[in-house]
This record gives sequence, C-alpha cells and structure tokens, in this order.
Amino acid sequence: MSRKVIVDADACPGKNIIIDVCHEAGVALILVASFAHEISAPAWVEVRKVDCYPQAVDILVSNLAAAQDVVITQDWGLAAICLAKGAVCLAPDGKKYDDSRMPAMLELRNASARWRRGGGRTRGPAARTAQDDQCLENSLRRELGLLP
Repeated sequence: MSRKVIVDADACPGKNIIIDVCHEAGVALILVASFAHEISAPAWVEVRKVDCYPQAVDILVSNLAAAQDVVITQDWGLAAICLAKGAVCLAPDGKKYDDSRMPAMLELRNASARWRRGGGRTRGPAARTAQDDQCLENSLRRELGLLP
C-alpha cells in the first residue's frame, strides 16, 4: 500500500498547507473529523466524518495509520499509538513526535488532567504564528521527500 498523510482535522490549523504539500508530492491525503466540524477540501482529498462521541476521530486515525504513513495531530496519546504502528507523527506546528520523549509527554498530559480534575487551571496552546506554518510546511515536505 502506498504512503498516505492522515490528519486529525477536528482542530488542526494549517490544513491548507497540508493540502498544498500533499498535492505537490502526489501523496494521498485523508482528513478525519467529526460531523460537528465543516471541512472543505479539493475533490482528490478523502474526507472521513465520524460521530461526535469522545475519541471517535482518534480511533479512526489510529485504525487508518500504518508504517511509513504521516499522521498530523496535536493529541499526544494518538501520536503515541501511531508511532507504535511505525507511522511518522507531526504536530500542527511542524514538530516531529519522538518515541524517546513520548513517556514524559504522556505523564505530563496525565498530571495536567489530574490537576484540572482537582479544580486547577492550565494554559491553552500559544497563538499560532507564521513560523509555525513555515515549520509545518518544511517538516511535511521533508517527510514526503520534497526537501533533503
């Protein structure tokens, strides 16, 4: 089976960048989102819609991912599952997830969730920048062989 790019598209910034790079590389692209999100994409892009229950998008993305695929997600748990399947995982800011850092990232996620359940507050993600867009584009180009 040929390599593909799979995007957790519910809250993924930079979808237009991903679409443009995949089109240039001639790589299949699958955008996965819940029915609650409106996703517009060219006809050659496969858009998969799932029910709005928790983790529905993550389950489909993890089922679709295979070795050498590129998965774009900001969900650290989903990234860990896809890395275990041999996929390359990128965050929407272009940073590449790494097996060696994943245990610490998941522990941080767990600690933050415990803190929030106890009434604590945590910060959300930083505002997206043009540098994030450029980093995503360069990382995806590199993974798809368009950059050295």
